[in-house]
Amino acid sequence: MHLTESFPNRMNVTMFGKTTLLWAAALSGIAALLVTIAVLQYRWTSELGRSAELQLGAKLESLMLAWQLDFYGELSSVCVALQVGPDSGAHDSWTDYMQRYQDWSRKGSDHDSAENIYIDPNLVTDVYIWNTAHSPLPRALRFNVDNGKIEHAAVPADLQVLFQRLQSRSADLSLALRAWQLPDAANDAVEKKTARPVNLRLRSSVMTGWQFDPSIPAMVHPIVHRARSLHDSREGRPVDWIVVVLNLETIRNQILPVVTNRYFGGPGGLEYKVAILGSGKSSALLYSSDTDLNPSRVESFDSRMNIFGPPPETVEGSWWESVRNGQALHGEEWHSFSAPVWFPVIHYAPNETSWTLFLQHREGHQAVALANVRRTNLITGIVVLGLLAVSMVFVVIASQRAQSLASLQMNFVASISHELRTPLAVIYSAGENMTDGFAPDISEYGSIITTQTRQLIELVDQILLFSSVKSGKTNYTLGTVDIENLVQEVRKSTSSLPELSAFTLEIDIEKTLPPAIGDKQALRRCLNNLLGNAVKYSGKSRWIGIFCKTEITPNSQTEVTITVKDRGIGITASELQHIFEPFYRGSSVQAAQIHGTGLGLAVVKHMIEAMGGRISVKSEAGSGSAFTLHLQTANGTGNRTRPHIGW
Repeated sequence: MHLTESFPNRMNVTMFGKTTLLWAAALSGIAALLVTIAVLQYRWTSELGRSAELQLGAKLESLMLAWQLDFYGELSSVCVALQVGPDSGAHDSWTDYMQRYQDWSRKGSDHDSAENIYIDPNLVTDVYIWNTAHSPLPRALRFNVDNGKIEHAAVPADLQVLFQRLQSRSADLSLALRAWQLPDAANDAVEKKTARPVNLRLRSSVMTGWQFDPSIPAMVHPIVHRARSLHDSREGRPVDWIVVVLNLETIRNQILPVVTNRYFGGPGGLEYKVAILGSGKSSALLYSSDTDLNPSRVESFDSRMNIFGPPPETVEGSWWESVRNGQALHGEEWHSFSAPVWFPVIHYAPNETSWTLFLQHREGHQAVALANVRRTNLITGIVVLGLLAVSMVFVVIASQRAQSLASLQMNFVASISHELRTPLAVIYSAGENMTDGFAPDISEYGSIITTQTRQLIELVDQILLFSSVKSGKTNYTLGTVDIENLVQEVRKSTSSLPELSAFTLEIDIEKTLPPAIGDKQALRRCLNNLLGNAVKYSGKSRWIGIFCKTEITPNSQTEVTITVKDRGIGITASELQHIFEPFYRGSSVQAAQIHGTGLGLAVVKHMIEAMGGRISVKSEAGSGSAFTLHLQTANGTGNRTRPHIGW
């Protein structure tokens, strides 16, 4: 017998060990999968945020460059119209320039023509010829558009600094083309060694040779006279200058608002707050779309752009000159960059800045918006990952519960097989003895067969009742139940059972116990089940108690309680939380080989709860158990006294 019992135990231990290893491997795999997904999710979120930033930067950069191109078109229209070229002095006179300027001014009145889109006569204040090539003293000539004449004029005070710079750089064309640079002898020496051939520079664009003074503002271009060849014009030939003085108010109040609305406007107005800061004498704010903008707070802007670009002799300037005819700007430094180089800017001090465009989105700093996008994506990823982890936890729990239920069902099959086999074996043995004539006392054998048959019927009834309860097919008729009468009926129906003959039954019913609400037949089944359990698990004790009384619930409600107590083997604390689960039987019960299906308490719990009540239990191992049915009270009270009733 010892060997027979130890083999299943060893097998159970082996199966438990394998199951534990399997679950450990599965949980480790799930944890590794979650970590991998978390890492991929974080990388995807980072890449998504980076992509969003690059997309925003590319869009903003494109808008700003398009804005700069249109603004350049507005400023350079008069330069294109004058047609000042490297050999223009050999063929064109001052009158030719005057005529072209008059034609350009007249075209500005026709705004319906597409070719005149950039022409605004109000842009130009004056056009001067600064004659520095052939006079002992330089002289200034001014174009008078009204009478079509070129007049001698005094140098205005605001142009004297510019004219002095031009005079100092008028010795030859090579030097004149670099008038935008600071007059530094050391720099001049370097420039002569590194400068590209003049003919290549002059042929690169119709705008080559024009230079811009943002402090006035004005645009200047050198003019070479009586040059026999382009080579002659490059070496030792003094130059004159054409100076186009621009109207700062027209730029500020007309051109900048129009171009800004064209590229940064939307259905509801400007999408961005725009500011343009000048340099030199015009270092004040040239244009601002909002009064609260402060360009000095550079960090508050999304992006800023040097409108006229870097000096053309720099690496960045040369690169821009090579790509400005069709290629797009690539890079990540969209927060602060320089526009393409169209004409160099005349500087009067080291590190002097030219006009700068500032942008700030109306909904707030784009860096904050991008951070919010990253945070939202990260939170979304964490939530999704959390839901996935919770789902996996639920799957693991469901799998464990399914495995536990399968184990309980297998135990139930084994237990029910034993419960069926034992009475059937007794009935079969009694039948054989009676057939073979070995039954001297027929009534005794009949009693045996009847008892075993009744156990089989009860077993089948228990299984059928459980099936009916779980399927929801059981209907309950709730009504007023007299608890004393119910207890008496249960006592009478079980008094003839042989297994109860050796038990002492103590019944204590409270005086004035009110009737309860419930289904009488269902309550009888519940009490029968509890009494049957008390008999099976009483151990050496042969005492059972039934106690009925009223109790006050925590919410001040009155209820009727029926308690069935025994002084048997009791239930351990670890098993109390499982005893109402279907098919569950404690280890101590199985070790004691007490017959049962593990369905009785599950059926009682379901039935009592279906009637609006509940069941509770108090038990300690070796000290017995007390199961209590809690029922709602009905109207009226009972007045029956049965403090102690013996079996």
